[in-house]
Amino acid sequence: MNILQINASLQGEDGQSTRLAKAVTASLLAEHPRASVTVRDLARSPVPHLDAARFGAFLAKTPDQAQQAVLEFSNALVEELRRADIVVIGLPMYNFGVPSQLKAWIDHVARAGVTFRYTENGPVGLLTGKKAYVAAARGGLYAGTPADTQTTYVRDILRFIGIADVEFVYAEGLNISAESREKGLASARARIAQLLPAAAEPLAA
Repeated sequence: MNILQINASLQGEDGQSTRLAKAVTASLLAEHPRASVTVRDLARSPVPHLDAARFGAFLAKTPDQAQQAVLEFSNALVEELRRADIVVIGLPMYNFGVPSQLKAWIDHVARAGVTFRYTENGPVGLLTGKKAYVAAARGGLYAGTPADTQTTYVRDILRFIGIADVEFVYAEGLNISAESREKGLASARARIAQLLPAAAEPLAA
Protein backbone atom coordinates (compact mmCIF):
# COMPACT_ATOMS: atom_id res chain seq x y z
CA MET A 1 0.00 0.00 0.00
CA ASN A 2 1.21 3.50 -0.86
CA ILE A 3 0.14 6.58 1.10
CA LEU A 4 0.62 10.09 -0.28
CA GLN A 5 0.43 12.87 2.32
CA ILE A 6 -0.01 16.39 0.97
CA ASN A 7 0.78 19.25 3.38
CA ALA A 8 -0.25 22.80 2.52
CA SER A 9 0.19 24.76 5.76
CA LEU A 10 2.44 27.82 5.68
CA GLN A 11 3.39 26.91 9.26
CA GLY A 12 4.95 23.64 8.17
CA GLU A 13 5.19 20.98 10.86
CA ASP A 14 3.61 23.36 13.39
CA GLY A 15 0.44 23.81 11.35
CA GLN A 16 -2.61 22.13 12.83
CA SER A 17 -3.66 20.79 9.44
CA THR A 18 -0.22 19.18 9.09
CA ARG A 19 -0.54 17.66 12.56
CA LEU A 20 -3.97 16.35 11.66
CA ALA A 21 -2.67 14.87 8.41
CA LYS A 22 0.21 13.23 10.27
CA ALA A 23 -2.26 11.77 12.78
CA VAL A 24 -4.33 10.30 9.97
CA THR A 25 -1.21 8.85 8.33
CA ALA A 26 -0.04 7.40 11.67
CA SER A 27 -3.40 5.71 12.10
CA LEU A 28 -3.22 4.31 8.58
CA LEU A 29 0.24 2.93 9.33
CA ALA A 30 -1.10 1.31 12.48
CA GLU A 31 -3.60 -0.54 10.30
CA HIS A 32 -1.14 -1.13 7.45
CA PRO A 33 2.35 -1.24 9.02
CA ARG A 34 4.07 -2.23 5.76
CA ALA A 35 2.68 0.71 3.82
CA SER A 36 5.05 3.23 2.26
CA VAL A 37 4.54 6.96 2.84
CA THR A 38 5.43 9.83 0.53
CA VAL A 39 5.11 13.34 1.94
CA ARG A 40 4.86 16.36 -0.33
CA ASP A 41 5.04 19.71 1.45
CA LEU A 42 3.60 22.31 -0.90
CA ALA A 43 4.66 25.23 1.30
CA ARG A 44 8.27 24.10 1.63
CA SER A 45 8.56 23.04 -2.03
CA PRO A 46 5.89 25.06 -3.89
CA VAL A 47 4.44 23.94 -7.19
CA PRO A 48 4.56 26.84 -9.69
CA HIS A 49 1.22 28.51 -10.22
CA LEU A 50 -0.41 27.91 -13.55
CA ASP A 51 0.27 30.58 -16.16
CA ALA A 52 -0.20 30.85 -19.91
CA ALA A 53 3.12 29.20 -20.71
CA ARG A 54 2.49 26.19 -18.46
CA PHE A 55 -1.07 25.80 -19.66
CA GLY A 56 0.21 25.96 -23.22
CA ALA A 57 2.63 23.12 -22.47
CA PHE A 58 -0.26 20.91 -21.37
CA LEU A 59 -1.98 21.54 -24.73
CA ALA A 60 1.07 21.33 -27.01
CA LYS A 61 0.98 18.61 -29.67
CA THR A 62 4.73 18.78 -30.22
CA PRO A 63 6.19 20.37 -27.07
CA ASP A 64 9.45 22.28 -27.33
CA GLN A 65 12.23 21.85 -24.77
CA ALA A 66 10.77 24.30 -22.26
CA GLN A 67 7.30 22.80 -22.60
CA GLN A 68 8.71 19.31 -22.20
CA ALA A 69 10.27 20.33 -18.88
CA VAL A 70 6.87 21.60 -17.70
CA LEU A 71 5.24 18.33 -18.75
CA GLU A 72 7.87 16.23 -17.01
CA PHE A 73 7.34 18.14 -13.77
CA SER A 74 3.56 17.75 -14.00
CA ASN A 75 3.88 14.10 -15.00
CA ALA A 76 5.97 13.40 -11.90
CA LEU A 77 3.24 14.86 -9.68
CA VAL A 78 0.60 12.83 -11.51
CA GLU A 79 2.62 9.63 -11.21
CA GLU A 80 3.10 10.24 -7.49
CA LEU A 81 -0.67 10.54 -7.16
CA ARG A 82 -1.34 7.59 -9.46
CA ARG A 83 0.87 5.30 -7.34
CA ALA A 84 -0.97 6.23 -4.16
CA ASP A 85 -3.66 3.95 -2.82
CA ILE A 86 -4.60 6.49 -0.14
CA VAL A 87 -4.21 10.28 -0.28
CA VAL A 88 -4.09 12.34 2.92
CA ILE A 89 -4.46 16.11 2.50
CA GLY A 90 -3.68 18.61 5.25
CA LEU A 91 -6.02 21.51 4.50
CA PRO A 92 -5.74 24.85 6.32
CA MET A 93 -8.28 27.55 5.53
CA TYR A 94 -6.89 30.86 4.28
CA ASN A 95 -9.34 33.67 3.55
CA PHE A 96 -12.28 31.27 3.22
CA GLY A 97 -10.57 29.14 0.57
CA VAL A 98 -7.95 26.51 -0.12
CA PRO A 99 -4.30 27.58 0.01
CA SER A 100 -2.98 28.77 -3.34
CA GLN A 101 -0.17 26.22 -2.97
CA LEU A 102 -2.71 23.40 -2.98
CA LYS A 103 -4.59 24.96 -5.90
CA ALA A 104 -1.33 25.06 -7.88
CA TRP A 105 -0.81 21.34 -7.22
CA ILE A 106 -4.37 20.62 -8.31
CA ASP A 107 -3.83 22.58 -11.52
CA HIS A 108 -0.85 20.35 -12.34
CA VAL A 109 -2.56 17.02 -11.64
CA ALA A 110 -6.03 17.70 -13.06
CA ARG A 111 -5.21 17.27 -16.75
CA ALA A 112 -7.49 16.27 -19.59
CA GLY A 113 -6.50 12.96 -21.12
CA VAL A 114 -4.21 12.21 -18.19
CA THR A 115 -6.26 12.14 -14.97
CA PHE A 116 -9.69 12.72 -16.51
CA ARG A 117 -11.24 12.57 -19.96
CA TYR A 118 -14.27 14.11 -21.57
CA THR A 119 -16.96 11.83 -22.96
CA GLU A 120 -20.40 12.31 -24.52
CA ASN A 121 -21.83 11.75 -21.05
CA GLY A 122 -19.52 14.23 -19.33
CA PRO A 123 -16.08 14.05 -17.72
CA VAL A 124 -14.78 10.75 -16.35
CA GLY A 125 -12.05 10.58 -13.71
CA LEU A 126 -9.19 8.18 -14.44
CA LEU A 127 -7.62 7.85 -10.97
CA THR A 128 -10.18 5.41 -9.60
CA GLY A 129 -9.83 2.89 -6.78
CA LYS A 130 -8.31 5.32 -4.29
CA LYS A 131 -9.43 6.72 -0.95
CA ALA A 132 -8.75 10.21 0.37
CA TYR A 133 -8.75 11.71 3.84
CA VAL A 134 -8.88 15.50 4.12
CA ALA A 135 -7.73 16.97 7.44
CA ALA A 136 -9.14 20.50 7.62
CA ALA A 137 -8.08 23.03 10.26
CA ARG A 138 -9.99 26.31 10.62
CA GLY A 139 -9.76 29.26 12.97
CA GLY A 140 -13.54 29.73 12.99
CA LEU A 141 -16.63 27.56 12.66
CA TYR A 142 -17.51 26.88 9.03
CA ALA A 143 -18.45 23.22 8.48
CA GLY A 144 -22.00 22.90 7.21
CA THR A 145 -22.36 26.62 6.49
CA PRO A 146 -22.28 28.54 3.17
CA ALA A 147 -18.88 29.94 4.21
CA ASP A 148 -17.31 26.49 3.93
CA THR A 149 -16.19 26.74 0.32
CA GLN A 150 -13.41 24.20 0.87
CA THR A 151 -15.37 21.01 1.41
CA THR A 152 -17.44 21.14 -1.77
CA TYR A 153 -14.50 22.23 -3.92
CA VAL A 154 -12.07 19.60 -2.65
CA ARG A 155 -14.65 16.83 -2.80
CA ASP A 156 -15.67 17.85 -6.33
CA ILE A 157 -12.13 18.13 -7.72
CA LEU A 158 -11.12 14.78 -6.25
CA ARG A 159 -14.24 13.16 -7.72
CA PHE A 160 -13.49 14.86 -11.04
CA ILE A 161 -10.18 12.98 -11.32
CA GLY A 162 -11.72 9.74 -10.09
CA ILE A 163 -11.28 9.78 -6.30
CA ALA A 164 -14.85 9.52 -5.05
CA ASP A 165 -14.25 7.94 -1.62
CA VAL A 166 -13.37 10.99 0.50
CA GLU A 167 -13.57 11.45 4.28
CA PHE A 168 -13.18 14.80 6.04
CA VAL A 169 -11.75 15.44 9.50
CA TYR A 170 -12.41 18.93 10.89
CA ALA A 171 -10.66 20.83 13.66
CA GLU A 172 -12.58 24.10 13.93
CA GLY A 173 -12.75 27.12 16.21
CA LEU A 174 -8.99 27.01 16.77
CA ASN A 175 -8.63 30.79 17.03
CA ILE A 176 -11.77 31.61 19.02
CA SER A 177 -10.52 30.73 22.50
CA ALA A 178 -8.38 28.16 24.29
CA GLU A 179 -11.52 26.22 25.20
CA SER A 180 -12.79 26.29 21.62
CA ARG A 181 -9.38 25.23 20.34
CA GLU A 182 -9.24 22.19 22.59
CA LYS A 183 -12.83 21.31 21.70
CA GLY A 184 -12.00 21.48 18.00
CA LEU A 185 -8.89 19.33 18.37
CA ALA A 186 -10.75 16.82 20.54
CA SER A 187 -13.44 16.55 17.87
CA ALA A 188 -10.77 15.88 15.25
CA ARG A 189 -9.13 13.22 17.43
CA ALA A 190 -12.48 11.52 17.91
CA ARG A 191 -13.21 11.61 14.18
CA ILE A 192 -9.84 10.05 13.33
CA ALA A 193 -10.39 7.33 15.92
CA GLN A 194 -13.82 6.68 14.43
CA LEU A 195 -12.50 6.42 10.88
CA LEU A 196 -9.31 4.56 11.75
CA PRO A 197 -9.79 2.83 15.10
CA ALA A 198 -6.49 0.90 15.10
CA ALA A 199 -4.61 3.94 16.47
CA ALA A 200 -4.81 7.72 16.29
CA GLU A 201 -1.70 9.75 17.03
CA PRO A 202 -2.40 12.27 19.81
CA LEU A 203 -2.54 15.87 18.62
CA ALA A 204 -0.57 18.48 20.49
CA ALA A 205 -2.72 20.79 22.58
